[in-house]
Amino acid sequence: MPPRYLSFRCSLPWLILLLQALLLAHSLLGLPGVVSNHRQSNFSFPVKLQDVNHMVIFGFGFFLMVLRRYGFSSTAFNFLLVVLGVQFSVLAEDLLIFLKTGEKYLSLFSLMKAVMSTTAVIISTGAVLGKANPGQLIVMTLVEILIFSVSRYINLTFLEVPENQALMHMHLFGAYFGLAVTSRFPEPPPGLDKHRSTPKSELFSMLGAVFVWVFWPSFSSILAEFPREAKLNTYLALAVSAVAAFMLSALTSKDGKFRMAHIRSAVLAGGVTISCAAHRVHHPWIAMILGLLATGITILASHCVQRCFNPALKLQDISGVHFTFGLPAVLGAVAAVVLKVVEEGTQTQWNDLSSLGYSIFVEVGAFCQTISTALITGLITGLILNIKLLKTVHVSKYFDDQFYWEFPHLSVGF
Repeated sequence: MPPRYLSFRCSLPWLILLLQALLLAHSLLGLPGVVSNHRQSNFSFPVKLQDVNHMVIFGFGFFLMVLRRYGFSSTAFNFLLVVLGVQFSVLAEDLLIFLKTGEKYLSLFSLMKAVMSTTAVIISTGAVLGKANPGQLIVMTLVEILIFSVSRYINLTFLEVPENQALMHMHLFGAYFGLAVTSRFPEPPPGLDKHRSTPKSELFSMLGAVFVWVFWPSFSSILAEFPREAKLNTYLALAVSAVAAFMLSALTSKDGKFRMAHIRSAVLAGGVTISCAAHRVHHPWIAMILGLLATGITILASHCVQRCFNPALKLQDISGVHFTFGLPAVLGAVAAVVLKVVEEGTQTQWNDLSSLGYSIFVEVGAFCQTISTALITGLITGLILNIKLLKTVHVSKYFDDQFYWEFPHLSVGF
């Protein structure tokens, strides 16, 4: 067994222990206790929290099982990042609340926001899937949650973006942060084919997509001002997105057959798009059109991005986070701006153009700030993750469970 591997095995448990001890110390010294407020009195909050947990742990855990020899790592590392990330996000959320109000408390509401913020990390993980070791993933989680919290604070405080919209930028932030990070990792050699999928891995990944699909309406409506409307719009967008996925997959395939890679990504595109604009959709047909457009962008981009964009920028987006989450989130951000222009223009009879222009400036500014912060900090994080201290995995060990897990026998073709 190589010394480098032994060194990695000896360092990771102590890193996890140190982080957990720090998080425990914060809970003992920094938080006065669990409090209740009027927002927590909603009896549906525990149910929604459970739905989001199912979505993040089960859904994304299986969704990332797309590689034929990386199933153990995909699900288990996802779980590790969630449970560590939520605790650290609670700490960041506590700091955010203290900066805004001068108060410190832990509530079910702040816990839900922490779970949702961790979703950005899971999306980013899909971009570096199989390349980053657990230590690098943990460091990336801590950095990304902190930067995303700062980005949210800027949008909330200086641009006065609604809290729901600022949090739903997680798809946009997570996708482009992950793409920037993965661009700093060495490319695998041409002959390495471990990143391919098998029917079994595709099936598990599709199972994860179904989990995410089922629980997405609860995810989109947690912070919505009108949760019932948000659930309805989200479900309609997801339904149209799923139907369009089968249609476009057959139309774009050479032999007219369905491709599981298309279906797995495109059925979620409508949920990503509507999450950014659900608070402004007041007519069901708008949600349905957004779901249709999101699927079209996802499937068409899966051809164009992988053949043109990724090779030019030397990106290897393993699980397709760019066209599954990034581009649909951009569509949702643009749709939110258009819907706000129409809504405020109708209310003012298009007379107060200065106020309308300021609103557009704020919306576009929040979008640009989020994506630029994700790209810049993602590039810096990618450079940090490749320092010798974090023991970057050699390219020959990419996409392989056997580098991290004990196997009673060699699992060829897992």
